[in-house]
Amino acid sequence: MLLQPKLNVKVSQRQVLTPGLVQMVSVLALNKLELKEMINTEMVENPVLEELEESGVPLEERAGIEGDRERSAEEVVAETERVEKDPFDEIDFGSYFQDYLDPGFKTASNFEEYDKPSFENFLSQPSTLSDHLMWQLGSLTLSPEVQEAAELVVGNLNENGYLTASDEELVESLMQFRVPVRSVPIPFERGTKGKLGYRFDPEAEQAGSAEEEAVEIAAAADQERERLLAVVAEARGIVNHLDPVGVAARDLRECLLIQIKAQQAEAAIVLRRRQKAAGSNGAAHAMGGGANVDVFATATHIVENCLPLLQKKDMRELTRSCGRTSDEVQAAVEFIRTLDPRPGQRYNQSETRLIEPDVAFVKRDDKYVVVMNEEDMPTLRLNQGYRKMLQQKQTEKEVKEYVKERYKSAIQLLRNIEQRKNTIVRTCEVIVRRQTEFLEHGVEALKPMMIKEVAEEIGVHPSTVSRAVANKYVHTSQGVFELRFFFSEGVNGPEGGDLPLVLLKRKVKKLIEEEDERKPLTDDQLAAELQRQGIQVTRRTVAKYREDMQIPSTHQRRVR
Repeated sequence: MLLQPKLNVKVSQRQVLTPGLVQMVSVLALNKLELKEMINTEMVENPVLEELEESGVPLEERAGIEGDRERSAEEVVAETERVEKDPFDEIDFGSYFQDYLDPGFKTASNFEEYDKPSFENFLSQPSTLSDHLMWQLGSLTLSPEVQEAAELVVGNLNENGYLTASDEELVESLMQFRVPVRSVPIPFERGTKGKLGYRFDPEAEQAGSAEEEAVEIAAAADQERERLLAVVAEARGIVNHLDPVGVAARDLRECLLIQIKAQQAEAAIVLRRRQKAAGSNGAAHAMGGGANVDVFATATHIVENCLPLLQKKDMRELTRSCGRTSDEVQAAVEFIRTLDPRPGQRYNQSETRLIEPDVAFVKRDDKYVVVMNEEDMPTLRLNQGYRKMLQQKQTEKEVKEYVKERYKSAIQLLRNIEQRKNTIVRTCEVIVRRQTEFLEHGVEALKPMMIKEVAEEIGVHPSTVSRAVANKYVHTSQGVFELRFFFSEGVNGPEGGDLPLVLLKRKVKKLIEEEDERKPLTDDQLAAELQRQGIQVTRRTVAKYREDMQIPSTHQRRVR
């Protein structure tokens, strides 16, 4: 069968996003800080864009700037046919080079021979768990192998301070950079008798078979692995007792046991010191006898054998399992509550996120209005020098094409920024009209509102509204809220009205906080109580929102 080339024509329809539309979508989803960073980046990449200094700008120039924003790049290029002047007479090369080629040194008098240190070098940075542990390891006197293993342990801790890698994995990591030592036994008559009767002979090594070498290498590797397992165990023990105590544990049980033993050792030291100070007659009175010893022993027994009962707060079964009185078990439970189940969290706290509201709902003359927060936002304008280059006939074609494309990109960015502002303002105006009672009375007056409803009211797609409110915050008389906070589904509330899910969760949480710990409310009881208040909700809905708020189940909340 012969293969012959053929031409086939296929017609299809596809939706393709133009670069301008992609930029418009991305600009709409940015908050104020992200938009400011994006504008600064565009000003660096596009020489046509420049920032307008608000101070000292004449009104005529500002009017010209606003006119330039509305003009398209094609209109600017069309004027090139009507320009007859000499192009080099109109270009101010001095200001051109000063504006775009100046490396940042304004005058010779301000020039300095050295670079000043950055101000960021003087700002304090929060210490992470790894930094804190490595600083402590640096103050200890350890052998090189133990130091290396301890650093490897620190490097495999998760955000809670638990060790995620097994001892075997740590040993394999240590052995990756080690060359296996090969030694071949040499008879006494062929070599010099040493302390063990053998010595290393390169000629005998070359003469040995490959199988013997493999067996010896494997045996040496096994011995090295066993030795490194002991090194890793020693390193883990050292890291376990660094500050915070309990890091590098495998699970919760091991973490709590490490902290119990550490506090027991500290209590024993204090007890000996007090006994020595009080003398032999006052030894029993130094720390109340053996009460603390009993607390540590009971706490150890609970963590080792009764941790599920402790999680269920089943005090009756705990007392029966420990063989102690209820007061002793309660004291041990209170002591366990003072321990830290996640010792790494105190140093791995999430950084505070800087929030700057994009809009504000301000009340003026008994009416709320939407005000965009444009403080510190750069005001953009088109560079006039490049416009003159387009109008000059003697400008090279490649230069004109480049400047033309830069003008198109700059004008598109200005339009997208303006479109972003209009979309956000229109969306917020609808929010203000629908949530006026919330602005007056607080969260209890919040009404359910869907993104689809707002999109239909302003005549855009729901995805546009979703991007307009994404990662943006608003300053109101009730505080600072994320714009998405105002969008919530509703359930059938009292008097036939809809109740936002935010208020439903608040009611569920309030009922659970006011319940009896010995007889906590079940999900059915919570649903029945809400139905008595006029809120039509099912048990599954209550269970779902309770889990969303990370509230334990009835069985886990009960205190026996």
